[in-house]
Amino acid sequence: MSVRTVVSDEAGIAAAAEVLRAGGVVALPTDTVYGISVALATPGGVERLFHVKHRPPDKGIMLLLADAAQAPEIGLMTPAATALGAAFWPGGLTVIVPQRPDVPLPAALTGGAPTIGLRVPDHLTPRALAAAIGPLPTTSANRSGEPEGRDAMEVAAQIGEDIDLVIDGGPAHGGPASTVVDCTNERATILRAGAVEPARIAAVLVAAGIAHDILEASDQEAQELRSRRRH
Repeated sequence: MSVRTVVSDEAGIAAAAEVLRAGGVVALPTDTVYGISVALATPGGVERLFHVKHRPPDKGIMLLLADAAQAPEIGLMTPAATALGAAFWPGGLTVIVPQRPDVPLPAALTGGAPTIGLRVPDHLTPRALAAAIGPLPTTSANRSGEPEGRDAMEVAAQIGEDIDLVIDGGPAHGGPASTVVDCTNERATILRAGAVEPARIAAVLVAAGIAHDILEASDQEAQELRSRRRH
């Protein structure tokens, strides 16, 4: 039996919110690729995302947010995270921040780490769902090691039997993954290069008077790349 598919409009988003509230897994478009999401409060929901991907739970899963105002509800927003969120959200930036001690999160969400990744995507669908049901644990909509689905049809063909609903938002825009910045220490650092250039991140932090190791990390990556090319 084929998976249920709805259009990414007001009615489709409402239907997806109902599925998520009932504990289901929903595939949805984001500003980069299609992802799969589950409601944060669903018992065993994060583990089900790993099951759909056929991936061991060795990496944390980020939360997609409705807006920057939702971030302090789930994590401790450091000055660096706050400044970067104000500058680059919605968009291709994920900040890693300490978890709030008064907000229990599933251990599988972060691999047991006391931190959490947060992002406000530049796409209406995940933001609307996060506004309706809260921050969304989201990972790419594909089997581990397989290509990411470029549209609703490809997602349904690859993982449709293991999910409950697909929101069809047309072809994914693609492009680089989000830049991931660790904002848990005194000096912010880049954990993964991506959509937002290091120089732009560094400029925001300098303007806010916040210490960082962004450009230093970028220079180190460039040196390592040059070294690999020589060998």
